[in-house]
Amino acid sequence: MKGSTPVSLNLLSASIPSPEWSFFDLGPFRIHAYALCILAGIILATVITSRRLTKRGAEPGVVLDIILWAVPLGIVGARIYHVLTHPGDYFFEGADLLRTLYIWEGGNAIFGSLIGGAVGAYIGCRLTGIRFWTFADAVAPALLVAQATGRLGNWFNHELFGLPTTLPWGLEIEASNVAFPVGLPSGTLFHPTFLYEIIWNLLGVAVILYLERKFRLRFGQTLGAYLIWYGLGRSFFESIRIDPSEIYFGIRTNVWAALAAIALGLVIIFVQRHRHPGLESSPYVSGREWIAPDAGVEFEDSDSEPEDNTTADQSDDADHPESPATAATSTSAPRL
Repeated sequence: MKGSTPVSLNLLSASIPSPEWSFFDLGPFRIHAYALCILAGIILATVITSRRLTKRGAEPGVVLDIILWAVPLGIVGARIYHVLTHPGDYFFEGADLLRTLYIWEGGNAIFGSLIGGAVGAYIGCRLTGIRFWTFADAVAPALLVAQATGRLGNWFNHELFGLPTTLPWGLEIEASNVAFPVGLPSGTLFHPTFLYEIIWNLLGVAVILYLERKFRLRFGQTLGAYLIWYGLGRSFFESIRIDPSEIYFGIRTNVWAALAAIALGLVIIFVQRHRHPGLESSPYVSGREWIAPDAGVEFEDSDSEPEDNTTADQSDDADHPESPATAATSTSAPRL
């Protein structure tokens, strides 16, 4: 017994402490760290996506017109998914149904945000003329940055930690936490799944950007790579979490969602690779190209034949292979 105390103290001294605060008051307003992390992630993703779209020839700032739809619907989708996959937390006799709206308490599911955000992005792309798959590719690595930033919110909320561990980077969780497993002694450390996912996501940014350049991923293939990468990591991290979750056939709901993301990513890459073997000629659908204000700028297909504006060309995924000259530059065609 005497030898066990120093070991416990050494482990605790090397562990990761949970923050002592999760919000602060600014006048009459209460600012939650969780919300700030999500907001920071949205801002970073917007900046990254805007730069990537602009490099492909889109109008600077057009991303704002798209995220005005994608972000709100993404948040709504995230909350709906969480509530529906954790019915026991919100729907019981005497429950306060307004708590289903308390997003500052945590509970915004990534997979729900992807579904809702995709719907919003599609609407925004239709309104701006940006090809949906072009936007999807531009936002893919930015999503990982946003998710890594948002995971810090779980740390501030002392939530979504993993199994007990004796590793030196174990996470400290107070025994009074409602999610603290019954029967474990105070001072037990847990896997910091928030940190694992942050590292995995940031590593994924580098991997996806490399694959995009190496294999010239376009037409949603970068998004497919994102879904595969994130799904692989999430399927593992989810399996070591101990927070309550609905179980189907012995597997947590979000593990099923992660496996579905992997499958969807593979399908997108396979289908789009065969449908569109070339590169994009423009980030815009035919007939809605942006005209740069600098008339002196040379555009990649200024000498090309005008496109046939058929009905198929007007669709979001009607992309046209580039000529060899076009493939050498990333600028867009002028608006007609």
